[in-house]
Amino acid sequence: MKRKLLCALIAGMGAAGVAQAQVSGNVVKIGVLNDMSGLYADIGGPGSVVAAKMAVEDYLKATKSSLKVEVVSADHQNKPDVGSSIARKWYDTDGVDAIVDVPTSSVALAINQVTREKGKAFINTGAATSDLTGKDCSPNTVHWLYDTWMLAHGTGSAVVKAGGNSWFFLTADYAFGHALERDTSDVVKGAGGKVLGAVKVPLNTQDFSSFLLQAQSSKAKIIGLANAGGDTINSIKQASEFGITKGGQKLAGLLVFLPDVHGLGLNTAQGLNITEAFYWDQNDQTRAWTKRFAPANGGKYPSSDHAGVYAGVIHYLKAVDAAKTDDGTKVVAKMKELPTDDPLFGKGQIRQDGRKIHPVYLFEVKKPSESKGPYDYYKTVATIPADKAFRPMDQGSCQLVKK
Repeated sequence: MKRKLLCALIAGMGAAGVAQAQVSGNVVKIGVLNDMSGLYADIGGPGSVVAAKMAVEDYLKATKSSLKVEVVSADHQNKPDVGSSIARKWYDTDGVDAIVDVPTSSVALAINQVTREKGKAFINTGAATSDLTGKDCSPNTVHWLYDTWMLAHGTGSAVVKAGGNSWFFLTADYAFGHALERDTSDVVKGAGGKVLGAVKVPLNTQDFSSFLLQAQSSKAKIIGLANAGGDTINSIKQASEFGITKGGQKLAGLLVFLPDVHGLGLNTAQGLNITEAFYWDQNDQTRAWTKRFAPANGGKYPSSDHAGVYAGVIHYLKAVDAAKTDDGTKVVAKMKELPTDDPLFGKGQIRQDGRKIHPVYLFEVKKPSESKGPYDYYKTVATIPADKAFRPMDQGSCQLVKK
């Protein structure tokens, strides 16, 4: 009997050793790659690093996992070449197993390709292009938070239903802006509306006057802001300064985050319709998490991107433990196999095309008189069920989808 027990113990230790050996360098290394100092820094930036580290700490504490996990970070400066260079160095020489966040769709598409080449894992929360789960889908990528199809069918649909049936777009001149304009135009036209024109605006523009004048002269009912972060804040502020909305035209912020509303102030942002997958004041769990997150983030409340990083890292670590390897292709396959479940997004799943699905919420920004305290900015207009919030899998042209 003792001999049998000893043999079983040795076999168990051997199996554990094999499992441990399959984790390269005996450490699971996660790289947070985003804009640390530019126009998207408040949306992701250092806050995403805080969220990733919280996820690691919470996962290891809850599961008693023996994994050793390290979080590193870098600034991609919203440049695809910079992002690709960092990713290659991380993967080739620094032992990074997975990259998370990565706002700016052009950078995300570049990281998507590098990650596939290297057989690593990419959990994107910061970029919007729906091509990540469409024509550019990859077996190594999960698109966690939101995308241009979701935004177009959330905010875009709501605005059209409210009578906004003629549009002119101010479009950020890179992959994200182009995709958001494309997807929202499809929604507007599909509902019987018209797109009267568009103007491409360079990233990180400070003076929107000439672009806003073009939008004003179009006489469109809706000026669609196919931009994000600092560009959204600047365009909304300058439109208000020029009195554009006093002439009857309305602004539609197609991608607006909580830090953007905070930067604008409720006097300027009130009445905006916003589509988000997370808001800190949704329930007891989101409020409890925010109470821990905000002090670690300099008092700033979380964006949905921060929440996405937290949830994505937890599910990634769960998949590493279940797969007993940090091989990116195998881990992402396991992420799709396992149901998702976390305190910020609840239960969900990751589809074959890499799209993480969950309910999405249409919010309206409160009037100053309606706000009860710090960051009390949103009221819920509608809840879009998970199976309706994202593009049907058979419409994305993803080669991973089985016919």
